[in-house]
Amino acid sequence: MKVLAIDSSGLTATAALVDEERTIAEYTVDYKKTHSQTLLPMISEMMEMIDMDISEIDAIAVSGGPGSFTGLRIGSATAKGLGLALNKPLIHVPTVDALAYSVYGCQDIICPIMDARRNQVYTGVYTFSVKNGENGVREQIFRVQKMQMAVPVTDLIRRLNNYGRPVVFLGDGVPVYREMLIQGLKVPCSFAPSYMNRQRAAVVGALGIRYFKAGNYETAAEHKPEYLRVSQAERERAEREKNAVPEVRKMTMEDGAVTAEMEHQLFPDSWSEKSILATLQQPGTICLIAEKAGRTAGYLLAYTAAGETEIARIGVVKELQRQGAARALLAELRNQCIAQGVARILLDVRESNKAARALYESVGFKEDGIRQRFYESPQEDAMLMSMSVEASGQEQAETDS
Repeated sequence: MKVLAIDSSGLTATAALVDEERTIAEYTVDYKKTHSQTLLPMISEMMEMIDMDISEIDAIAVSGGPGSFTGLRIGSATAKGLGLALNKPLIHVPTVDALAYSVYGCQDIICPIMDARRNQVYTGVYTFSVKNGENGVREQIFRVQKMQMAVPVTDLIRRLNNYGRPVVFLGDGVPVYREMLIQGLKVPCSFAPSYMNRQRAAVVGALGIRYFKAGNYETAAEHKPEYLRVSQAERERAEREKNAVPEVRKMTMEDGAVTAEMEHQLFPDSWSEKSILATLQQPGTICLIAEKAGRTAGYLLAYTAAGETEIARIGVVKELQRQGAARALLAELRNQCIAQGVARILLDVRESNKAARALYESVGFKEDGIRQRFYESPQEDAMLMSMSVEASGQEQAETDS
């Protein structure tokens, strides 16, 4: 079988065409140009040099991570686009698996390391063992001792010392952490030479053929890269969201879709966008949206009648829970009730939802009773809770004025 192989997981961009016996063509560039500038032209030129139409390939092997977020996305998008256009299967080859496989036959522990910043590396632990095959031919068995992972360098050193065997390192993490490794390791270590210490698409392709024969492949639509951890930009956004003070505003018609999506993610009996918009348009409703760092964090829908307000729905997206959004929504609801002269706020909550019950109690709600088998999917009793709405002296003075 003929396999087109792609790797753009690190600083190196590399593409190759391989079959089961040889590397037919390989194009590798380790230069400062972005992979989006180089990868497709490399593939096109390579296919032209061997007078082969790309439709003749049988599969596409792609280095699926870990690695550079931008690089992985470019490689993944390229492979997916070609796979969809050509109707070819994709073979997801873990980046560090391919790096280790490039040191074929090495009897030391093989430890690829890719710089993950902040004194961490993407890595794995691999070995080759010898098996006697047919006609006395020795066969190398590629073994994964530790699957790919993101770990602090100090933890990696400790693990390798526990193995008590010589180690060979390769990958773009070597120049960054070489001295740290030499100083910390109590076992002999060495570093792979230049021709095998970076990603090579030919290795991705060769290993990909082995995975394909073992049934490890997927459709282009199914493929997605494996990052092992979120990107720096996503970590910074999460930190901003965590530290941001929730802001609450009135819900508008434009919030219907995002509120319905949150409902769908949070509750089995979720309300549709149509139901949410219908509630928003009804008189006597209080509909609120909470935001953190410019992102919609939660919502609250309540009905007001006969001097009481009943909370119909309240929710906060899972990744922003326990960060003050629900409290901010309840505080603003109380302010709205004070302004409208509402005396009490009512709600019901699943008996098993201890976290929500504790939150409601902390802001002044008290349990009034129980409604048996009120909830469905799964069936469960509802705890009835209420809170008296009383304005403080300052609030009352402002209302009277």
